[in-house]
Amino acid sequence: QVQLVESGGGLVQTGGSLRLSCAASGRIFSINTMGWYRRAPGKEREWVAYITRGGSTNYRDSVKGRFTISRDNAKNMVYLQMNSLKPEDTGVYYCNAFPILRDYWGQGTQVTVSS
Repeated sequence: QVQLVESGGGLVQTGGSLRLSCAASGRIFSINTMGWYRRAPGKEREWVAYITRGGSTNYRDSVKGRFTISRDNAKNMVYLQMNSLKPEDTGVYYCNAFPILRDYWGQGTQVTVSS
C-alpha cells in the first residue's frame, strides 16, 4: 500500500533553515519522479520542487537558490533542504509523485516562518 510520511517541519524565524524528510513506499518511490508540494493558508496546493529517479531537479521560481531537493533511492527517502526561509514559505508541505498520479496524500508537515 502507498505510504507517504513527511517530517521535519517546525517553527523558524525569517532567514532560518529546515530540512524536511519524506519516507515513501517502495512502490511509488521506485517508479516515479518525486516532488514536494505545499499548501499555504487560504491558498491552493502548489508544487515546490521535483527530482527524477536519476537525480535531475527542478524548482518553483520562488524557491530557486534557497531550496534543494534530494533523494536516497536505497532508503526510499526524499528530502527538501530549505534555507533563507521567508514568511511566504509558511504552509503544510507534502511529498508525492510528480506529476500526481493518484490523489493520495500523507498528513504533511507544518512549516511556519515567523516575520
